[in-house]
Amino acid sequence: MFKKLLASVGIGAAKVDTQLDDAVLMPGQPFSATIVIQGGDVDQQISGLTLTLMTEVKTEVDDHTTYQHMPLESWSLSDTMTIEAGATYELPFHATLHPETPLTGIGGRRNRSRVWLQTGLEVDMAIDPSDKDMLLVEPVPAMQTLLDAMEQSGYRLQKVDVERGHLNGQGFSSVSGAYQELEFVPSGLSLFGVKEVEISFVPQGQQMHALIEVDRSFRGDSYRSLSWDASTPVATLMEQLKRAIG
Repeated sequence: MFKKLLASVGIGAAKVDTQLDDAVLMPGQPFSATIVIQGGDVDQQISGLTLTLMTEVKTEVDDHTTYQHMPLESWSLSDTMTIEAGATYELPFHATLHPETPLTGIGGRRNRSRVWLQTGLEVDMAIDPSDKDMLLVEPVPAMQTLLDAMEQSGYRLQKVDVERGHLNGQGFSSVSGAYQELEFVPSGLSLFGVKEVEISFVPQGQQMHALIEVDRSFRGDSYRSLSWDASTPVATLMEQLKRAIG
């Protein structure tokens, strides 16, 4: 009985660990993992096993900026089962990363984005054992083409973060409820008064879209939409960016 009481507050209880097959992922990429459950000191009944793709979003509350955890996608993996004391269970898992998953593998310290997989065992009358695995998310080829085009056009990446909300561009809309904003600034003097350019990706199948916000010293903010795919050359995208930004 004493061990059961300890397990109910997390001491000597079952533990869960999600082990990804690939260390680096990309938005919209299929991935696989093994979920390892290690039984504790006593048998425990679980009512479910859930894997959730999480991010941290910036939002405004009463004129103050706050950061909140937000689920992007969730998968239910198991129904009721008994985790026997001392036993080890390995469950294979296969899924596809949400196409609007924020990028964490660009920008170095300038990137404030955080993405992780949170695995939880739903244990009756006990603290739910959970596991948190941070993800390294790199750009898909179409995103990388735009990043290269911006750099070769004379812009450097200054800041990256994730905000709560939806984006609507010309012929496209985001769906996850969060969007990543990549803030670029001119590397030198801008002839068109451009102070900064904020870009957000919105993938749709094989097509890549972006909503571009241009902040100018003398004309305020303006918005442009851009669409391309993985086969678009950097030089072509540079021309499109020149028309969009000026």
